[in-house]
Amino acid sequence: MEELKYHRILLKLGGESLAGEGGFGIDAKQAADIARRVGEVRELGVDVAVVIGAGNLWRGKVGQEMGMDQATADYMGMLGTVMNALGLMDALEHQGVTTRVMTSIEMKTVAEPYIRRRAIRHLEKGRVVIFGGGTGNPYFSTDTAAALRAMEIGADVLIKATKVDGIYDCDPKKNDSAKKFDEIDYIEAINLRLGVMDSTAITMCMEHKLPILVLNLWDEQALKHALFGNKVGTLVH
Repeated sequence: MEELKYHRILLKLGGESLAGEGGFGIDAKQAADIARRVGEVRELGVDVAVVIGAGNLWRGKVGQEMGMDQATADYMGMLGTVMNALGLMDALEHQGVTTRVMTSIEMKTVAEPYIRRRAIRHLEKGRVVIFGGGTGNPYFSTDTAAALRAMEIGADVLIKATKVDGIYDCDPKKNDSAKKFDEIDYIEAINLRLGVMDSTAITMCMEHKLPILVLNLWDEQALKHALFGNKVGTLVH
């Protein structure tokens, strides 16, 4: 029997992963599909934490283009991540996966406030933990929030879920000759401006030697293969 390479993971999802064909809102089927995949990983005995974005509900850049103050636009995005976190929690619990949502912005009537030691305890008890509200501060992306929480909980790897099977030197949807990287180092990922994660998040991971694995979550076997150390996606390390 294969041995797991990663025993605790932080899964970073874009808000669009919950959206339907229109790319907006929360689609129940999409949420159920992601919940099923997360549940399968949890059944392997892997501790799973999740950070999810809010691109399906709100984008801070849109607010800024409307003339909105950036901090206000970012706070709206943070609240959107909490909505997505609650939607994913409901989908997980419908599949029998015990889940907790913790938020960096206190809203005690809907979720637990984020406390690092409590989050780790939830993971130790086999619960999936979803972190909402980003870092709790404007001007920081959910990529940065994912890197921060991954380090705080002692994750073995930060897995960035996309709809592409790794990192390419250019957009593979626009260029048939795009080259895929199996592995890449942090500095190269930053210097090439590949856009897989923002530079703040990558720099944090580099400083703390936290590997980043970019893979296609919609490939039925990709996540499972990755957990056993099989070559999947692109490893940034």
